[in-house]
Amino acid sequence: MNLESKRLLLTEISWIDLDAIHRLHSLPEVDEFNTLGIPENIEETKEIMRPLIEGQTEAPRKTYTWKITLKESNTFIGLAGMRLSCDKFKLGEIYYKLLPYHWGKGYATEVSKTLIKTGFEYFHLHKVEAGVATENIKSIKVLEKSGMTREGIRRKILPIRGEWIDNYHYAIVEDDPR
Repeated sequence: MNLESKRLLLTEISWIDLDAIHRLHSLPEVDEFNTLGIPENIEETKEIMRPLIEGQTEAPRKTYTWKITLKESNTFIGLAGMRLSCDKFKLGEIYYKLLPYHWGKGYATEVSKTLIKTGFEYFHLHKVEAGVATENIKSIKVLEKSGMTREGIRRKILPIRGEWIDNYHYAIVEDDPR
């Protein structure tokens, strides 16, 4: 399943993307609010990717992971994903991460809006959610620009570099204005 927005293509990841994904995950700026941590080597990145790629054949499908590329140049700029509850609650949780050079250009908001639209129109979800570290001001702004509402805080939920970090819970429901 591939997605498209005005400036971006979201294409499901494959093993061809291993080097680009490893570079993304290896950047300290990207890792600042990431619970994965910086991989020690490319083999560690491969093991992170393995269930995401193998999960592409599951039915019902619970996870989607897309590489984000610029339409005009096919340049890799990041990753996005959605996890589905696959149950009566009809929930989806989204995430995105971009290479720092592409921050501040509206791409994260474009990705977030695309994932929200896909959640409601393709997956027929009732609610799309996202978590964000309380200090991640840039991502908080992205979620708010995407129409999401802060619903609460989850205290000490994110394990980041040996410390437990608070997380804001954001969401949008199917009948919220978009």
